[in-house]
Amino acid sequence: MKSPTAFFDTLDRMENPFKQRVQSIAHLIENAPEDALNDYQNASEFVFSYRGSPDTFSTYRREIEHMLHWCWLVANKSLKQIVREDIETYAEFARNPPAAWIGTKNVPRYVDKNGQRVPNSQWRPYVSAGGEYVASQAGLQSLFSVLSSFFNFLIQENILKANPVSQIRQKSKFIRKHQSQGKIRRLSPLQWDYVIESAETMAQLDPAIHERTLFIMNALFAMYLRISELVDTARWQPQMGHFQLDQEGNWWFLTVGKGNKEREISVSDAMLIALKRYRKSRGLPIIPGPGESTPLIHKTRGKGGITSTRQIRGIVQKCFDTAADKMRHEGFEEDSERLSDATVHWLRHTGISEDVKHRPREHVRDDAGHGSSAITDRYIDVERAERHASAKSKVIR
Repeated sequence: MKSPTAFFDTLDRMENPFKQRVQSIAHLIENAPEDALNDYQNASEFVFSYRGSPDTFSTYRREIEHMLHWCWLVANKSLKQIVREDIETYAEFARNPPAAWIGTKNVPRYVDKNGQRVPNSQWRPYVSAGGEYVASQAGLQSLFSVLSSFFNFLIQENILKANPVSQIRQKSKFIRKHQSQGKIRRLSPLQWDYVIESAETMAQLDPAIHERTLFIMNALFAMYLRISELVDTARWQPQMGHFQLDQEGNWWFLTVGKGNKEREISVSDAMLIALKRYRKSRGLPIIPGPGESTPLIHKTRGKGGITSTRQIRGIVQKCFDTAADKMRHEGFEEDSERLSDATVHWLRHTGISEDVKHRPREHVRDDAGHGSSAITDRYIDVERAERHASAKSKVIR
């Protein structure tokens, strides 16, 4: 089965479907089912509505796109024809997609060709870095959650009368339930040491490029930032002036995070030193001025701040890869292998997990922007460590 093309472009290149209706999807699919154009218009409006958060936009775009691929190319149905059994069939399909739909690496969805944006022929809906593709539990949860929201949207728009996702009574067939809270995905102290040392070495060898890399790694770890809090979007443009000094001489970083919530993050002495180093490398005064509009994470070519979360991910991944290679050469094979699974968000988890060992959890909670202390408690490993210690000396005979 031939792989489909990407139906939606990146956030910064996607046209506003509320201002300009889609006229044709012939460039995306041949022999589309009846009513497919309306499906695409509705899907575009739904996905575009989440443009306030780059991460949320990407998640919703992925799930809606996958669903449309299956509806039109596999089931040959429009959204109006989808019933409960179709959702179950699609979930099974998503757990084991065709080989032709699986890529080995992330590539751009669209490329510029002859002055136009066209789908990238190398792009695939699903990605497996190596070996067999395995749908994660988090991925399946995302599938059901996003599709349920989408079908509720279609009901509110008087397009559908029922939500086929909510009619599934046994989602446990697809999603396992955990007795305890899921394990926080983070770097070990050894892995973090290698990662930050790699960033420092890269900055020494090529300061014009990698002083920025080092600052990004420090900010993600020391201030628990989400990747979306580092890039320029319509909702949020991080600037140097968001580092602010209070009347007691304490530094804070103002950011807008998940749910469009504004919060202040306490800036440690070490983070302030990292900021001064980064500003010096950019030829800026050592301390940010009040209201300074200089972009926080600058482009190395052109003006302004970075607008792509993909670029941040690429910068961090280069650091991870460099650290993993060094670990492997120095005999830490297992640690190196586990580091290959790490993502940008692990740095936030790692920073929180390290701080909660030493700081009051309420302080960590507020800096992290957690809605409750219960979320922060997930990062405390004391009870888990004690449980294992009490079992360590159990005897069998």
